[in-house]
Amino acid sequence: MLAWAACGSSRKPGSCDGPCPASQIHHLVVLVQENHTFDNYFAKYCTGAAGVSCGSGRACCEAGPAMDPTGAAPVVLDDARNADRDPNHERVCEVDEMHGGAMDRYATGSTCSDPGNVAYADQQTVGPYWELADHGALADRYFQPLAGESSANMMYFARAQFVFDDNDFKPDALGQQCSIIATAMEFQGPTIGDLLDQAGVTWAWYDEGYQAMADARAMDRCPKAPTDCVAGVPIYPCVMDPSDLPVEYYANLKDDPRVLRDFSRFAKDLDDGTLPQVVFVRALGYKSEHAGLGTAITPGISFVTSAIDLVEKSDYAPDTLVLVTWDEGGGFFDHVAPPPDGSDGQPYGTRVPLIATGPMAKAGAISHVTMEHSSIVRFIEWNWLGAVGQLGGRDAHVANLGSMIDAAAAGVAVPD
Repeated sequence: MLAWAACGSSRKPGSCDGPCPASQIHHLVVLVQENHTFDNYFAKYCTGAAGVSCGSGRACCEAGPAMDPTGAAPVVLDDARNADRDPNHERVCEVDEMHGGAMDRYATGSTCSDPGNVAYADQQTVGPYWELADHGALADRYFQPLAGESSANMMYFARAQFVFDDNDFKPDALGQQCSIIATAMEFQGPTIGDLLDQAGVTWAWYDEGYQAMADARAMDRCPKAPTDCVAGVPIYPCVMDPSDLPVEYYANLKDDPRVLRDFSRFAKDLDDGTLPQVVFVRALGYKSEHAGLGTAITPGISFVTSAIDLVEKSDYAPDTLVLVTWDEGGGFFDHVAPPPDGSDGQPYGTRVPLIATGPMAKAGAISHVTMEHSSIVRFIEWNWLGAVGQLGGRDAHVANLGSMIDAAAAGVAVPD
């Protein structure tokens, strides 16, 4: 029996062993992969016409156009093509390619352009993600919160607001000596983790390769590359990079074993009944689907589906919401223009997929609500902290996740 089981549907006020959530969603697991737009993975999944607005099934999201605005036909994005080339996805490039919402400089017209930037995967490559969307909920208006590279976008999971551009900084934390990013930096919060701590809500980031990095640091070296990492180097994508973990940038949280855990503990914590209430999960780079450096898509899908399978086979399955998303679009084409700048004055990037799965997800739903990483923060605040917007960033303004959550299963209508 899990310690928080008193928070079930029959609970009475004051009966909770720890903070009770606002809904029957007692645990949240967020799996964050890398660098693919919505059109990259779901252009061929969706079958609807432009402007479709119905709410359930593949016909209710827009199919990717047969050509980009310049007439470039999409190439097939498969494992080999993904492994071969990494599009430029710095902020200046992404802004230029989006071209004020025209979305017409991916194949040509910019120094960042390349015909290979217009690429759609098919069912043979990303079919498991299509199946997750069929049985769960898919958001087709979920945007990377900031034009540019991964680290800057990851910070929105911690702060829900702009912290820095691109991959300008790495954290001064475990693994920084093996990072490809040059400059280390430390920031002050508060983060969503601080707010959860203050409320007594448990949380953690599970990062693959974290323990290997800790063991290597004790011997003053970088970890050896795993034998199945094609790049074969003791840096990203073969070993952990701390820039994938936004809480490592904050002095009061960095290298804290209470909240920073190796992914190998994920299965153990599920089995032992010690899974925190709010969980983020990151794969090693070569399993993250990040384009280039020999990184294929299939190993990333295997990582994600295996992690979901662990949750589904655990005692946590009945009241856990699992989300799968991508940190940013990686410089690939997407046909939908981003919304205006966020409340922090920073430009949105392209759409990225967001999939909700598990019994709390609204089965078959297609959400057209404009959302981003800060929406996940807002949901955490709403479900566990009693009020939204507590970080004073975009969490005060963005939509919540209600359009993807089954109100009957959750026991309450989560706001949109």
